[in-house]
Amino acid sequence: MPGGDYGELGGSLPAIASLNASYTTSLSLPSPYMLVPPGERKAISDVRRTFCLFVTFDLLFIALLWIIELNISSSIWDNLENEVVHYNFKSSFFDIFILAVFRFLCLQVGYAALRLKHWWVIAITTLVTNAFLIVKVIQSNLLSQNAFGYVLPITSFVVAWLETWFLDFKVLTQEADDERAYLAAVNAACERAPMMYPRAVSDGQFYSPPESLAGSEEDLDEEGLGRRAVTAQEKEYVRLGREAMSVVEQILAQEDNWKFEKNSDMGDSVYTLEIPFHGKTFILKAFMQCSAELVYQEVILQPEKMVQWNKTVSACQILQRVDDNTLVSYDVSSGAAGGVVSARDFVNVRRVERKRDRYLSAGMATDHDAKPPHSRYVRGENGPGGFVVLKSSSNPSVCTFIWVLNTDLKGRLPRYLIHQSLAATMFEFMSHLRQRIAELRSSLR
Repeated sequence: MPGGDYGELGGSLPAIASLNASYTTSLSLPSPYMLVPPGERKAISDVRRTFCLFVTFDLLFIALLWIIELNISSSIWDNLENEVVHYNFKSSFFDIFILAVFRFLCLQVGYAALRLKHWWVIAITTLVTNAFLIVKVIQSNLLSQNAFGYVLPITSFVVAWLETWFLDFKVLTQEADDERAYLAAVNAACERAPMMYPRAVSDGQFYSPPESLAGSEEDLDEEGLGRRAVTAQEKEYVRLGREAMSVVEQILAQEDNWKFEKNSDMGDSVYTLEIPFHGKTFILKAFMQCSAELVYQEVILQPEKMVQWNKTVSACQILQRVDDNTLVSYDVSSGAAGGVVSARDFVNVRRVERKRDRYLSAGMATDHDAKPPHSRYVRGENGPGGFVVLKSSSNPSVCTFIWVLNTDLKGRLPRYLIHQSLAATMFEFMSHLRQRIAELRSSLR
């Protein structure tokens, strides 16, 4: 399709798409084990089990050091009575042992029993440990007693930070990679098996929407030759898609008001624009050394195949074709900012239009019975946004790509961190897209 003539063929594609939507294959799914989520294959992942063992080691090691300290002078029972029964903040090591017990209980409950996938529990334990040890060292006279006045506080401090590092850079990131591999396997299986939800379309059954003339105000029933919205819910999807398309076109018309944020090494630029009722919107603008049709096919026509080359997305599934221009999709984003921003899932309605000088795909958040919110992910919410591919009037082998992103990731994340991660994600997406285009062009030679 890329680089081909859409003129006479465009009008017949909606009818072809309607036939494709009713066609299903009977290929079998992979073995059931391959589609079992990582969190259900074992009670706990190997890397998380190692972390829990290290937390247990923390408690036992601090306890051992404390017992040795109790046995240095006089009998262990006399020292135990002095430090526990007659506890004194300035001279007792008992509170450092209690601090180790506090870390052990919080981390084991949070990451072994509840299997949390967020860093907030260990952030609390590390913060409490650091604050207590700093006050302890300043206020007490432990440093004048014996060598353990140095060893126990320093050991507690170092071990607490080692636990933080191990969880953030090993446990959470590796489990996120495992989750991504599982979703990719499920997505690949969905490509080869029929969809179970009515009117959903599997990979490969992409279509090209009918060309819309700029400025046309066609009624819904006149919009295409193929599938049309019938139910009230479908017409609401169409309305949301039109609304998102209208906002995206308004954003494009206000390019002079875009606020520059940053550039990438490839010369791509990220801008922002405040949109009434929707807030801060991010806009990526990039120049592509390829035809607009090629980008149109990879990014707009086949969103469910994007997971094969775009590492910022873990899964994409088309839930329903509403009409020739409108569809509902389910998307799962990969984690960002080094795992600080965990994966989010989204349900979006998308509207696709082809015009003489550009291709557009605009969408926003919606609901669908096939994908209710799931405890595995935080359900994000997208405002009006989408992709725009601008054709070059002088050179058909180049184009301009624009990504309009307005999203609420939910959760309790600092706003500045979200903004940084969004800009970085947009640049990463462009890197993957250019690599994909390069692979396609080399395969066509």
